[in-house]
Parts: sequence; C-alpha cells; structure tokens
Amino acid sequence: MISLPEEKVLYLEIQKKLFYIIPEKWESIFLYASVIDVPDQKPIGEMYFYYLPKGIIKRKFVNGYEIPNIFNIDEEQYSQLITDVYNLIKSLRKCFIRTKRKVWSNISISIENFQFKIEFDYDDLKKSPFGSYERHVIWRYQYLEEDKQLLSRKDRKIIDTYLRYIQFNKPGKKDMYVEGVYKLPVKNIVDFERTLTIDEAIAQSKKEDNPKEKKEIGFRKKKKQDIVEEEETFHNQILNWKK
Repeated sequence: MISLPEEKVLYLEIQKKLFYIIPEKWESIFLYASVIDVPDQKPIGEMYFYYLPKGIIKRKFVNGYEIPNIFNIDEEQYSQLITDVYNLIKSLRKCFIRTKRKVWSNISISIENFQFKIEFDYDDLKKSPFGSYERHVIWRYQYLEEDKQLLSRKDRKIIDTYLRYIQFNKPGKKDMYVEGVYKLPVKNIVDFERTLTIDEAIAQSKKEDNPKEKKEIGFRKKKKQDIVEEEETFHNQILNWKK
C-alpha cells in the first residue's frame, strides 16, 4: 500500500509516542484503534495497546493502561499522552478523507522484529455482530495469540462464536503498510537505568505502605492554565472517545 509523505510523518510520530510511553525494554507492541462516524455528531472510537517486555524467560503481554499503576506514574498526565497517540491516528484517517481514498474504520499496528506494520480494516463496525468488548477479546486472540483454554468461560464462548462466524462469513479485505522501525534514540517516560522491570515494580508495589500514592516520574507539574478540558472520555481499561 502506497502512503503519502504526510502519512509517513504520522507513522513516525505514532512510533515515537509509543516508544516514549513504554517505560521498559520491550520485544513487541500491538495497538488497535477505531474511528466510527456518527451522523450529525463527532466520530467516536476506542483504542488499546499491549507490549511484551524484553527478557530471557517467557513473559506475558502488558496492558498499556496498567503502566501508571505498575510503574508509579501520574495517571492524569499519562492519559494525556495516550490521547495524543489517538489524535495522531485520527489525523491519519483525515488524510484518507482529504485525499478521497477509501476510508478505514479501524487499524491494527504491530511493531516487532524491526518492522512497523499497520493493517487497515474497512468493516462497518456499526453493523458488526460483535460489540466493543467482544471485538477486544477477538483482537487479543488474533494478535496477541492468547491461548483460548486460559480465557474465562465468557471469553472462550466469544471466540467460539467468532470462529463459527468466519466459517460462513468471509472477512473483509484489509490493506497493509510495512516499513522499518524508527531507529533513532527516543527519550522514554523514565530512564531504563532508573526504572524497575515489571516484575520488580509489581513486587515493590506490594511492599509499599501506601500503594495509591503516585510520583510524577519524568513529568513536570501542570499549572492551572496548562489544563485544558478534553472532549474525549475514558472508560475502564479501554480508551473510549465519545462526543
């Protein structure tokens, strides 16, 4: 798939933002985002991302929205960084609209093995037989290769329903863009040398007398005039954007 120069700039910025907000060394990153048009309203959508920590032993994917709790990072300012990533994705979609190309409804980004890959999906999510939660479960099963037998009974049922569905309903065609990963050094939200691994961070959090207390690591404090109300709202572990 051919991308315009302005889109390549956005791909670069998305990578740099993700590299910045993950506070430990990683093997791979996977991200899902959707933008759904609603008549006479602003588009709505959702985004979630996971990363696999780097290490010798086999590790599990970490939900990106758990980073503030695990690494003791200010949640409000971290949420703003996540919003910045989603705004870049919305800008990417606007490029498709402006250049009168087929407009995608959702994307899946993977960064691993020195490759940045983005898949464009054109399914009409408003007509999908699967809701937001179900799509999240299915996406993790597909991209994170979760073992179905280790899922909850509810989630296993969702996967079984999905597998039966695709037997009789051919998935829509997706477009794909692949390029090399951005290689120049990117400052992280905290220094690797000063940051605990996820295992160490979890162990330390259990020993703290007041685990709810947050430190602003790598952030400056906001002044009142710096705080701007966002149109986006946050819901659970999945970031949802609504009017």
